[in-house]
Amino acid sequence: MLGKKGFEEVSTGGNLNTIIGKGSSFEGTLKVQSTLRVDGKVKGNVTTSDSLVIGKDGSMNGEVTVRNAIVGGKLRGKLVASGKVVLEANSMFNGELKTSKLVIDEGAIFEGRCSMGAVDDAEKKPELAKSVSAILDKKSDTKEIQIAK
Repeated sequence: MLGKKGFEEVSTGGNLNTIIGKGSSFEGTLKVQSTLRVDGKVKGNVTTSDSLVIGKDGSMNGEVTVRNAIVGGKLRGKLVASGKVVLEANSMFNGELKTSKLVIDEGAIFEGRCSMGAVDDAEKKPELAKSVSAILDKKSDTKEIQIAK
């Protein structure tokens, strides 16, 4: 198959134990220990320890933190995934995306900003910059003391 060589399936690994069904809606903060499937509407902050699956009729608006995500419906907001994100055909994403791996199927709509690489490393970069500047400041202080002697 053209373009499918070496393609890895996104594993939903954990048990699917939370479903927001078609016709249902939720607003607020939602934390799930395993996989979450959304076929209804969710507005707010969502965190899962495993995967998020948004069905073709599902829609989410808010900040989402997951390991993996499969988007078949609509997602607006911020998505942080430490693993892989798949935007399926006919899905819509609008917002900010941070992930290690990204697959955008033909027909998907992506509007926004994407940063890729190890998600944990991206969050540590500002701390690293502060540490380096602190070390350089100490070295420059040491040189001043040596010059003063």
